[in-house]
Amino acid sequence: MRAFARIDDGDLARWAFRILLVGAVAIVVLDYRDLRTETVPATPADPAQEQPILPPDVATDGEGNRNTRPAPEHDPRRDVTTSEDALNGPIRFDLTKDNVLRATGRIDHAAAERLKKELRERGEYVHTVDLDSPGGDLGAAIAMADTIREHELDTRVPKGALCASSCPLVLAGGVHRSVDDKSAVGVHQFYTATDAEQNPAQAIADAQITTARIVRHLTAMGVDPMIWADALTTPPRSLHYLTADEMATYHLTTDGTKPAVTTSSPS
Repeated sequence: MRAFARIDDGDLARWAFRILLVGAVAIVVLDYRDLRTETVPATPADPAQEQPILPPDVATDGEGNRNTRPAPEHDPRRDVTTSEDALNGPIRFDLTKDNVLRATGRIDHAAAERLKKELRERGEYVHTVDLDSPGGDLGAAIAMADTIREHELDTRVPKGALCASSCPLVLAGGVHRSVDDKSAVGVHQFYTATDAEQNPAQAIADAQITTARIVRHLTAMGVDPMIWADALTTPPRSLHYLTADEMATYHLTTDGTKPAVTTSSPS
């Protein structure tokens, strides 16, 4: 009993997350192996470009996914008003008269560098970055978030916008973070295989590395990494659309008065 007494709540939470992570990685591998048996290529040249702009909610896609959350009463996709053409193009940045930098489109590998260029040229006028993106390159998304935090900017998903896949990682970079009720924010698995014949052991290693990178990023940005638990069990063909309560509970959104807390990355 004395041994158990020495384990605090933080240790229990960390061990619980590690157990969840191991199980989720195994699920990622099983999904990857399922993909290999389908008639379409398991690993497209650019996975982000192959995903639908507005994937169905994981609870309603009819594919028997392992995420068993009840189907939402309201389909969040109905709130998205941005055209698919605008969302599907490389992300672009437009400064509004209200000093908001609007970021619209897919996050390509060069997106972070373009954001840095925009902020070098016009950053003194910017206080908020509005996000409207179906996601894309994971590394670029994390780099964008780091840049936003370095400039101490706020982030927002405005009315009618979509922030999915890697986009919530950018949202996490804001000092203050908000999401309009009439918008959609969703997460799912990332898969990083580059070889159609990749063996399961390598798939596990890649999944662990990717998940650890996401967890470190979210923790450093002051977001509870448990928000990514549902992403780990949601295949790339679907999305787990986050509710307002989920985003607030896990600190993806802030209360508007207290800034996000930046922490050191966990070892």
